[in-house]
Amino acid sequence: MIRLLFALSLMAAPTFAETIIAARTIRAQSVITVDDVVISGDATGAALAAAQDIIGMEARVALFAGRPIGPGDVAQPAVVERNQIVPLMFEKNGLVISTDGRALGRASAGDVIRVMNIGSRATVSAMIGIDGVAYVQR
Repeated sequence: MIRLLFALSLMAAPTFAETIIAARTIRAQSVITVDDVVISGDATGAALAAAQDIIGMEARVALFAGRPIGPGDVAQPAVVERNQIVPLMFEKNGLVISTDGRALGRASAGDVIRVMNIGSRATVSAMIGIDGVAYVQR
């Protein structure tokens, strides 16, 4: 009996933390707004701050109503769409080369994607800037 009580005391009790839940079904690649999220539990400062961090982000996958939103479910909104024509820039030691390129993937600021130089048809890896310019990696 003592062993049973000891074993039960070692089991973790359920914790009731604040969770951010989707208020409605949100499609992938949709920007999350204030009306899209609900905070379950008591709305403390930490939960409100977490909700503020999610608002304005883009859903990476479909988020279903009533289910929690995890950190891997959202990302920064995409700046460049696949097949979009983007400025392609190379900068080194004061030399700046600029041309047009075609994005071969969808990306947000800071992501590295493959971009095809329209003039030469060569593909390069480029980091997408916040302004949508593809900066060639060295």
